[in-house]
Amino acid sequence: MEIFKKLKSALKKRILVLDGAMGTMIQQCGLGESDFRGDRFSNHPVNLKGCNDVLNLVRPDVISNIHRQYLEAGADIIETNTFNSTSVSLSDYHLESLDYEISRAGAELARKEVDRFIGLHPGEMRFVAGSIGPTNKTASMSPDVNRPEYRAVRYDDLLNSYTEQALGLIDGGADIMLVETVFDTLNAKAAINACRDAMKKRDKDLPLMISGTIVDASGRTLSGQTIDAFLASFSQSGVFSVGLNCSLGAEQMRPHLRELSANTSWMVSAHPNAGLPDHLGCYNETPDQMARRIGEFAKNGFVNIVGGCCGTTPAHIRAIADAVKNILPRELPLQKTETVVSGLDALFINPEANFINIGERTNVAGSKKFARLIREKKYEEALSVAREQFENGAQVIDVNLDDSLLDAEKEMTLFLDYLSSDPDVARLPVMIDSSRWNVIEAGLKCLQGKAIVNSISLKDGEEIFLQRAETIRRFGAAVVVMAFDEEGQATTFEHKCRIAERAYTLLVGSGFPPQDIIIDANVLTIATGMEEHNNYAFDYIRAVEWIKANLPYVKTSGGISNLSYSFRGNDSLREAMHSVFLYHAINAGLDMGIVNAGRLPVYDEIDPGLRNLVENVILNKTPDAASRLISFASEMKHDATAVSVCDSRRNDDVQERLKYSVIHGVTTFLIQDIDESLQALRQPLSIIEGPLMEGMKQVGELFGCGKMFLPQVVRSARVMKQAVDYLNAKNEQYQIPQNSSGKIVMATVKGDVHDIGKNIASVVLACNNFEVVDLGVMVPADVIVKKALDVHADAIGLSGLITPSLEEMVNVAMEMELAGMKIPLLIGGATTSELHTAIRIAPIYSGPVVHIRDASMAGNILNELLNSETKARKTEEIISRQNLLADQFSERQATKGYISFAEAQGRKPDINFSKPETGSVESGIHYIADQDLNELVELIDWNAYFHEWKFKGKFPELLDDPVSGEEANKLLVDTKSILKIIAEKKLIVAQAAYGLYPANSDAEDVFIQTEYGAERLCFLRNQEADRTTNFCLADFVAPRKTGIEDRLGLFVTTARISASDKALEREDLSDEYHVLILKMLCDRFAEAMAEKIHRWFSGCLYSGDEVKGIRPAPGYPACPDHSEKEKIFGILDAENKLETSLNENFMMVPESGICGYYFPNPRASYFSVGRIGHDQIADYSERKNIDSGLAEKLLSTHLNYK
Repeated sequence: MEIFKKLKSALKKRILVLDGAMGTMIQQCGLGESDFRGDRFSNHPVNLKGCNDVLNLVRPDVISNIHRQYLEAGADIIETNTFNSTSVSLSDYHLESLDYEISRAGAELARKEVDRFIGLHPGEMRFVAGSIGPTNKTASMSPDVNRPEYRAVRYDDLLNSYTEQALGLIDGGADIMLVETVFDTLNAKAAINACRDAMKKRDKDLPLMISGTIVDASGRTLSGQTIDAFLASFSQSGVFSVGLNCSLGAEQMRPHLRELSANTSWMVSAHPNAGLPDHLGCYNETPDQMARRIGEFAKNGFVNIVGGCCGTTPAHIRAIADAVKNILPRELPLQKTETVVSGLDALFINPEANFINIGERTNVAGSKKFARLIREKKYEEALSVAREQFENGAQVIDVNLDDSLLDAEKEMTLFLDYLSSDPDVARLPVMIDSSRWNVIEAGLKCLQGKAIVNSISLKDGEEIFLQRAETIRRFGAAVVVMAFDEEGQATTFEHKCRIAERAYTLLVGSGFPPQDIIIDANVLTIATGMEEHNNYAFDYIRAVEWIKANLPYVKTSGGISNLSYSFRGNDSLREAMHSVFLYHAINAGLDMGIVNAGRLPVYDEIDPGLRNLVENVILNKTPDAASRLISFASEMKHDATAVSVCDSRRNDDVQERLKYSVIHGVTTFLIQDIDESLQALRQPLSIIEGPLMEGMKQVGELFGCGKMFLPQVVRSARVMKQAVDYLNAKNEQYQIPQNSSGKIVMATVKGDVHDIGKNIASVVLACNNFEVVDLGVMVPADVIVKKALDVHADAIGLSGLITPSLEEMVNVAMEMELAGMKIPLLIGGATTSELHTAIRIAPIYSGPVVHIRDASMAGNILNELLNSETKARKTEEIISRQNLLADQFSERQATKGYISFAEAQGRKPDINFSKPETGSVESGIHYIADQDLNELVELIDWNAYFHEWKFKGKFPELLDDPVSGEEANKLLVDTKSILKIIAEKKLIVAQAAYGLYPANSDAEDVFIQTEYGAERLCFLRNQEADRTTNFCLADFVAPRKTGIEDRLGLFVTTARISASDKALEREDLSDEYHVLILKMLCDRFAEAMAEKIHRWFSGCLYSGDEVKGIRPAPGYPACPDHSEKEKIFGILDAENKLETSLNENFMMVPESGICGYYFPNPRASYFSVGRIGHDQIADYSERKNIDSGLAEKLLSTHLNYK
């Protein structure tokens, strides 16, 4: 373990430097065939030139000299000259029997040079990394396109080969094992397991580094995996670091490295090539050029270890070492506990994913067709069964080949090899399903992704259970645990829960990640005519609910078709049973199920009579439920399948009528008028450029000066789109005019899911004749910049609602600057400000950066910035304004007083605490899975709703406004009409989790007592000098020393559009205007739920009707740290119980949601923490047990220092 301590110690202080290319340096030595043969191989039957590894034996002086040059250049880690020293690679030179000797010699040479260097530089640390290459063969792909089942090498071959190499490296003195240039993850799995085996044989524990290679701009490895899928495959490997090398230069590697760095809690390494090779295969990036780019990696916090690959030399390494020497290494993010499995793509199993469909048709027991095709050796046709499941929405493919007439081990290998050859099906994770352990092991040896093993159980006792679990973990797979034990299959609720808890305790205790444990509580057949079977389904649903509530991070699964086995042959009834069962099981927390994804009827579309019969059986509501369904089934046919324009305007000129339709957003006579206009103008393009665009231009002008309102603008845009679509359909050669005002790429930045503001701005810009390229939400910086370059955009517009989005906007500005762009950058969104734009974003980027306070301003400002006559003046105006704001801010900061954290603590408010008035507090967590929306309508904050639509004034007074009142009334009528449809058709689902807990404060912390023990909630204190009282939210909770047991509430609410696009179309609600209304109502319903819960909290603690207390939310002024949401989500188990989750920036997904606290004290009030100092950051990071750098990042906009 000493090597781990040394490495970690060094990496805490600085970025470590790997050496550069060995092959490049050997080439520069000008060695000939005789050098590679030496005396020992003078009569060798094949040429050895190019076998660099053999030089360890015949020209050790050359290799030692190269190591020495890299050490003197500043490398901290020297790689051994063993990249190809496996028997698999050496066999090309007939040297496979020398794999151990060559590997050991390579490690000894590096070890000797490192020890020599340390002797000359006492106190300095240097390390030897045993280089383990990918070999020249792939285990997961066939080299022969005509034989998809063929493999040039198998996992076991690689394991044996890598083990000999690893033993040689360990015996030769390697400190680290580096599995690099991974282009096939299955090869790398063999290498990692070989290293583990070799360490065990030598009683060593060395750090394992792994480095993949991305082959092109798609961001995939040669074998097809994305970075997320690649990371998932190694999530259980316990490696020390993960990184990227080779294939790309630093510039091309940048976006992929950034993605990798953001998604792993391991150390991150990068050793790119010296640029891309030219037409002669030469790498021409200079040391300074490469060092500058790698220095940017370091400054952006992407890396912990850097170095060079192909084309790099000691000069490159010296420049890189100099570039990173004063830059702190990347801070390791908190380890995520989400369940991720993978094929070529990653599948994230979380509430956002809802229910995961596991395709059941590639199962010889579940599909007669598939079984027949396998028996007849028609593997291509069998593969089409899997492809059909992919097309029907399966997210995981279950493969089961257990059949008495088949060699299941052989068939599993064959079929998985075929499956890997299909680029679509191979994207999905595979569930290896077998009751035979040898078949499961055979399957694991075929898959590069992170598979799911189905299954293991306790029926053979704990020892075998844990042995098999360790093998599964060795292959990096997730595991399904069946509810079996030594007593047999669990059929009752109590037995299912007992087995689940026992298995969980054993697995977690052995080191198996809890998020990779999937419990199958046994879906058993009901309605068999036997009374003891009647409660099977209900007990399963109850067990799922218990498992999700009591076993953290565990997922649940089940074989759904087992439920209806007594009705086999009656497919329509079985499918109805599966749909109803899943409806209740998913609500209880079921994460995934083996089910035919293409055959499930919609729950609401099942005949109500049949649905009622099935529901009674599944929930065992009545004693005769089963017999009634059986009687029904016997009679059932087996093939059953479950604003208008005023008439007075009709006399106007047709072009005026078209303009009127656009301006007023009416479509009554639109098509009729277009047809009439076509007869006169003959050219569809003339109609678009003429009356339609004139109407839109007028809409933009009216909106810009406040004479038209957003709902009208959206309706106008809808009319325009309908008209253009109709004209284009008339004659496809006529498209939307190209002489637009300009092209703008719009995006909500990475980590932020709010799109309403962006959508509004897009509509406004479209009204101003701008072509908008909308990239959607959560868009990474490099994607935004690349798209802008690809489409030759004239401007980029960024939107964001949460504080972390501000930092992401800075990242976009940096990417634009690196790309040499000069186009305008528009900044907008609720969390943005003119000041932040001036002091944080504008200095980063050379082009114009402008804050857009209101969407109505966007068109005019952009027109000025893109017009050659006004561009210079407008840019100068913006820069002058930003310089003024920056200077004023600096002056305020210099004069604004802040007191020390200790002094602020002495200025707490003086509050007398007393026990709550009433004792009727309902303990525990409360969940609302589907709130009656009618109850929330009366709690809607109409002020907020109309403000979101950009109306000014208060509700209801704004309805009488002489300018905007008419349009506000129209919007209100439309909204109330939609509210009725929402309630009737259940177009929106609102959910909540909440609980009231015993609580006491201790300084700036509040400790609450949950069923799992005490939980610390961390808050911040205002430090402004001009205040008589410096508040902290913890001040409003009784301190421990008072002896009073106070209360604190926690809540999460969420609302989302639950209807499908087709359902919205049926209700005529799928256009931009109505979708915006629906989205904004989701926000209001989430807020109304929070108000409802606030009233419940108050009613629990106080008598009378007055609602007391406050409900601040993390991310808002009184508690600005968004990361505290994680604690609330965890305590309330919100991610498992509600259809919501937190993304990487602690943003709720879907976006309409609130996560907050309830402080019941009547004296509690809202305030702003403002800016805080170094001293409070140090205290806060200690209380949260995080690095101070991370605390500063979380609170970057709330620091009173740079």
